[in-house]
Amino acid sequence: MIKNIVFDMGKVLVGYDAMRVCEHFIENEHDRKRVHTAVFVSPEWVMMDMGVLSDERALKSICARLPERLHPAAELCLKEWHNYCMWTYTEMEPVVRELKEKGLGIYLCSNAAIRLLDCYWKVIPASDCFDGMLFSAEAKCIKPQKEMYLHLFQRFGLKPEECFFIDDVPENIAGARSCGMDGYCFQDGDFQKLKEILMQYS
Repeated sequence: MIKNIVFDMGKVLVGYDAMRVCEHFIENEHDRKRVHTAVFVSPEWVMMDMGVLSDERALKSICARLPERLHPAAELCLKEWHNYCMWTYTEMEPVVRELKEKGLGIYLCSNAAIRLLDCYWKVIPASDCFDGMLFSAEAKCIKPQKEMYLHLFQRFGLKPEECFFIDDVPENIAGARSCGMDGYCFQDGDFQKLKEILMQYS
């Protein structure tokens, strides 16, 4: 019996597009793409999500791959990305609230850096309904590593077979299933399909 719904954050509860911050600070399209790749498609980004690399050390490593003229832009994008790259999926608020009203536990399990601990409330829909939130930077691991899911279960006293996981990455759903938690891969903004899936458990 499912008693808890576990949500990913980016592209599930909130929209996410890292290029937005690059578009805001960088005029030249080629430079935008170059900085976007260097900052957001990088091993440093993964290590920041894991909580094992500071922004300062990440920036130094990132800048080593960029010409000096792009260092200020890279610094701005890294410093300000959370203010430009995420927006609320308003369609998710009634879904989350209905699940909560039905008596289900509501949890968050996201690959995210430490800084989001201080700013997630403003973008997560129905944030007051959540019983617990786990960011990868706290756990020093990331989905789909099994340690991430086990940390979630242990921290909040959850049984994996009583949880249902929503994520936009198939590998993360597979990782959850390998730990005993079933799930659904939410993609292409199909909120109606997601609602149909979730209402089966309410």
